[in-house]
Amino acid sequence: MKKLESYINGKWVAGSGDGMVMHDAVTGEVIGHSTTDGLDIPEVLQYGRTKGGEILRKMTFQERGNMLKTLALFLTKRKEEFYELSYRSGATRIDSWIDIEGGFGNLFANASLRKLFPNQSYHVEGDPIDLSRGGRFMAHHILVPKRGVAVHINAFNFPIWGMLEKCATNWMAGVPAVVLPAPQTAYLTEAVVRVIIDSGILPEGALQLLSGMTKSILDTVSSQDVVTFTGSAHTGRILKAHPRLIEESVPFTMEADSLNASVLGKDAVPGTPEFDLFIKEVRKEMTVKSGQKCTAIRRIIVPATLVEDVQIALGQQLDKVTIGDPRLKEVRMGALASKKQVESFRNNVTEIAKTAQLVYGDLDKIETIGADAQKGAFVSPILLREDEPFKNTNVHEIEAFGPVSTIMPYDTLEDAITLSQMGKGSLVSSIFTYDDKIARDYIVGAASHHGRILVGNRENAKQSTGHGSPLPLLTHGGPGRAGGGEEMGGMRGIKHFMQRCAIQGTPTTLTEVTGIYQANSKYKVSEKHPFSYHWEDIEPGMSIKTHKRTVTDTDIINFGNLTWDHFYAHTDITSLEGSIFEKRTAHGYFILAAAAGLFVYPNKGPVAANYGLEECRFLRPIYHNDTVYVRLTCKQKVDRDHRGKELPSGIVKWFVEVFDQEDELAAIATILTMVQKKSPFIQVDRSNIEGYLAKLAEDTKPKWGILSPQHMVEHIEKTIRIGSGEIQDFEIATPEKYLEKVQEMVYNHKPMPKGHQHPLMKEGELEELMHPDLTAAKLKLIEALNEFEVYFKENPNAITKNAVFGEMNKFEWDLLNVKHLNHHFEQFGLFD
Repeated sequence: MKKLESYINGKWVAGSGDGMVMHDAVTGEVIGHSTTDGLDIPEVLQYGRTKGGEILRKMTFQERGNMLKTLALFLTKRKEEFYELSYRSGATRIDSWIDIEGGFGNLFANASLRKLFPNQSYHVEGDPIDLSRGGRFMAHHILVPKRGVAVHINAFNFPIWGMLEKCATNWMAGVPAVVLPAPQTAYLTEAVVRVIIDSGILPEGALQLLSGMTKSILDTVSSQDVVTFTGSAHTGRILKAHPRLIEESVPFTMEADSLNASVLGKDAVPGTPEFDLFIKEVRKEMTVKSGQKCTAIRRIIVPATLVEDVQIALGQQLDKVTIGDPRLKEVRMGALASKKQVESFRNNVTEIAKTAQLVYGDLDKIETIGADAQKGAFVSPILLREDEPFKNTNVHEIEAFGPVSTIMPYDTLEDAITLSQMGKGSLVSSIFTYDDKIARDYIVGAASHHGRILVGNRENAKQSTGHGSPLPLLTHGGPGRAGGGEEMGGMRGIKHFMQRCAIQGTPTTLTEVTGIYQANSKYKVSEKHPFSYHWEDIEPGMSIKTHKRTVTDTDIINFGNLTWDHFYAHTDITSLEGSIFEKRTAHGYFILAAAAGLFVYPNKGPVAANYGLEECRFLRPIYHNDTVYVRLTCKQKVDRDHRGKELPSGIVKWFVEVFDQEDELAAIATILTMVQKKSPFIQVDRSNIEGYLAKLAEDTKPKWGILSPQHMVEHIEKTIRIGSGEIQDFEIATPEKYLEKVQEMVYNHKPMPKGHQHPLMKEGELEELMHPDLTAAKLKLIEALNEFEVYFKENPNAITKNAVFGEMNKFEWDLLNVKHLNHHFEQFGLFD
């Protein structure tokens, strides 16, 4: 019998003893067992704090985000092997998709949040605060990674999603994780963790796994740790009261089972799209994951006049639900996670049914397809009806974690709101209505008791993610019974694992701390125009003062004629009485345009484009014959992913200050430019290639691959001759549907992969040499380069094809040649 292993302290180890036995939910057979007995839990936590924490804390948000994206892509390629294991938990293909690919999707979504954070290891929050009239003493807020570990205690229903939706946020924050999955489905969590560890994408110590019950996990947590819990409200309350959490003030987030409600609006009568959507949504939430979702609809709140209609329609929908082996395509609902879960489900349904009427399903009878109902953990969907929901409160207090829901009537919308609130706090509620006033009144009335509210109607039906789908960019959690916590929620979820700190000092000091130029900070006078620097060489505070320009009447009149902006202050000086203006006034946007004319660097350089305007304020009028000048200062740098057929670049925010002839500040703006990054490749071309080739001898050994020095030189020569059109008798090997994406690789700054099989070369074999020796081959390469330049000088618009990248122009060939030469010169150590 297989024993699950834990990944701790950099290795896979098994606990002692037998621990808890795991069963196949469909067949009842024993899968294995899990235990953490004998493992040193305090050592595990300390290992994460030091080994994993030290590396993650030093990484920038961009590095962490790209790490998550790489991991998500890697796991997606391996997803099918997880589906087979997931079936053993009783989950159908759709159920498993939510857990598996939903979990990977969380990695993707949180990775994208890197664009909202600065290109550094900590975050700067909000706007600066001036603490003095002169602006020489100020404050700001920063958030730094906590120096502990994130301890995740997870539920059994989503063994993959439950882990990754939490870990994605703590990794983005720069904090390592220790994951404690529920034993019933821990085998699936272990399988995913093995693949993650084997990938080598995460730094060592960033993820540790404890496979089995661990009652002492909270005994040694510290104030720098963060604990999250998903599971029953009862267990959550016990954990929340742990003395160690109280003594150390350890942040604790609980996402507990809740009695979520869905409301049918009074306008959504039978025959309307909203009625049909409501019935389908309730049926889906009852049966997806066999109802084992913390967001499932447990209470169906409908107008009293429509109770019978809803009951009949739901019964018809539930009749279509086939139950059995989740591997079978015809099966729509699988099994509960375990026999123990079946027992708990039946007991809780029985309690609710003491006052509510069972109107669909049977606790004792079940028909299954392709599976033995007695051996597996199968139950029938159960629909109850509680006619007196204000009097009988079991339905608002007892959750049967499975395919069960209860219909209850309401008379007024206020009644519906009250019934939703009687669940004492829920993760999610929904209302189906086409009346936006009903939707507004319900949301405002019910929001205090819910973490999320969805409005469903005919207009969003095709795009809606549904009642029960938590999304990475939205908060997931709820008040009261639901635990009082928040998971995910975009940047909010990441900040939960960081420490907010108010910082105070001079603007100059805070500029250095935040990486954002603060007004009144000392300028860093630039030796050259800032627009002449690449992105890496620009730093906040880098500044220039421009020459001056006098604004004339003619400037104002011409700008008005050009833009059709004939506001009276610019055109009718007889109408200025009672206004804030004294003379003919320049257009605000003319001042901004004139400022750009003063600070823009005219020569071609690293600044690729104007990227936009973030803020603009006109502080005092500029009149005709006033003279202005500009102070241009780098405010902030924001990293940017490479995309499409453009050179890699970042965004630079520039603080623009416009002063008048009295040195009074007249306008401010923050403009954004796209600035190209430095190429990491050594520029190799006709001017210096002979010097590098001189280092290459017949006996020079490659660092990788099977090429000899002469084979390498002749390979480069052939590529050059392909570029100049001399060799074109081949087909493009890359399929057309992938070609555009592959062509982007010419523009990026990633080195060529080692050991890549070129489509025009024989796999595993050396090509027949073309020249008598290495010296002759070098001369032929130089000749090919000369002919390449001549060809494109005579044919500047020529397009020639490449076997991998398709049709390319001269600019693209130059990019590829530099990258290609760097690849092979590095291969033979010519740059050493």
